[in-house]
Amino acid sequence: MRSRWMAGVMAVALAMAGAGAGAEVTGYVHAEGRNLVDPAGHRLLLRGTNLGNWLIQEGYMFHFDGGPQSAREIEGLTTELMGPVASAQFWKQYRQAYITKADIDFIAREGFNTIRIPFHYRFFTPGNDEGFALLDPVIGWAQADHLYVVLDMHAAPCGQNGANIDDSYGYPWLYDSPECQQETDAMWKRIAAHYRDNPTVLGYDLLNEPIPHYPRLKKYNAKLEPVYRGIVAAVRTVDRHHVVILGGAQWDTNFTVFSKPFDSNVMYTFHKYWMPPVQEQIQAYIDFSAKYDVPIWMSESGENKDAWVQQFRELLDKNQISWTFWPYKKMDAPSALVSFDRPVHWDEIVAFAAHKFQMGDSEKAVAARPAQADIDAAFTDLLEVVRFEHAHPNPGYLKALGAPVP
Repeated sequence: MRSRWMAGVMAVALAMAGAGAGAEVTGYVHAEGRNLVDPAGHRLLLRGTNLGNWLIQEGYMFHFDGGPQSAREIEGLTTELMGPVASAQFWKQYRQAYITKADIDFIAREGFNTIRIPFHYRFFTPGNDEGFALLDPVIGWAQADHLYVVLDMHAAPCGQNGANIDDSYGYPWLYDSPECQQETDAMWKRIAAHYRDNPTVLGYDLLNEPIPHYPRLKKYNAKLEPVYRGIVAAVRTVDRHHVVILGGAQWDTNFTVFSKPFDSNVMYTFHKYWMPPVQEQIQAYIDFSAKYDVPIWMSESGENKDAWVQQFRELLDKNQISWTFWPYKKMDAPSALVSFDRPVHWDEIVAFAAHKFQMGDSEKAVAARPAQADIDAAFTDLLEVVRFEHAHPNPGYLKALGAPVP
């Protein structure tokens, strides 16, 4: 497995040669029939990981069971615990520390060839360049390491699924609001204009996990492809190079919402969690690929035991389907490439977060606060333990993905 992976990495390296600083750009990864094809014309299978919890946070990744889950709620907690100024400073430092060159180098050394980067749209609003300031170095490190990068809008304006993972307000207002759709179009146009000449960026995953499986929300299935058409039209006004990536409805599982492809450089993506890792679970996507002669990509799966991850990865490999498993890094959990220890006093933070959500704003909630010295120590330590030099690889998870164990 190692030799096959390294052969794939070398193919990526050859394809991307000449795309460095000062070199003439010779081409981009693109869709060609059912395959992705690299700039040299060779078939490309993606083998990678997701940089989850970096540019958009989720409560479970901090062990906030029963506490804050969305990025907005988590930042509300830190604002309450540290104050507005210290909280804002903490999150800026967190974003600088969570993913560094050492993280990208490790991913490349383990034989992967792709990283998918989930992000919150707010980092790319007009006048805010923090998103580019964070992504540009990572993309540069990825280029040096011969990795491709997929940009994934995990949280779209007004919400594409209404759950904590899109940091919205409990309902997918994107599909009912022309204003929200125009904002999303403009956001992607701004991003595409910035990266249109960068061949390390493979493509744009336009909306992560749109429309939940809830019966009352399936009415939006018919609106999903028109929303995608609007985004793609905006992207194509500034960028003809990059692959546009469309995820199915019901958390990226339902491809029946799609008609004939409306763009010549498109890939379709699906997610699969907590199901039997057997052929029938992916056959509908394979059939879709064959019917419309388009590439497909499994861009998220995992959060399971190593044996299950290995079985599903081997099934995808058998069917020659590209994949990126979730996630790269987690706190105190083996279901990631690497993990890091809980910070000091973190159990106190977790306990308060749960109590806070149960009690709301009350005298009891204030009384339940950890000591301020413990709060400050916990979040100061978090900024240290998230750094790669303090993390440790998870051998079982790496082995399950076919990567060598350090």
